[in-house]
Amino acid sequence: MLDEDAPSKPQKHFVPAALAEWSEADLRHYITQLQAEITRAEQAIAARASQRQAAEAFFRRGT
Repeated sequence: MLDEDAPSKPQKHFVPAALAEWSEADLRHYITQLQAEITRAEQAIAARASQRQAAEAFFRRGT
């Protein structure tokens, strides 16, 4: 049984949308969504880096 609440793994390759038939408004909305997703990914990277640095500092302290 699959756990639908489990986090999904990232796709290995980005598959761009077919943009030829999109209106200018649709394209602008798509860009806004992509920029928001990039910001979210950058925040996740920063959080993981902060956690890693805290863990490294904790374990260095004990030596």
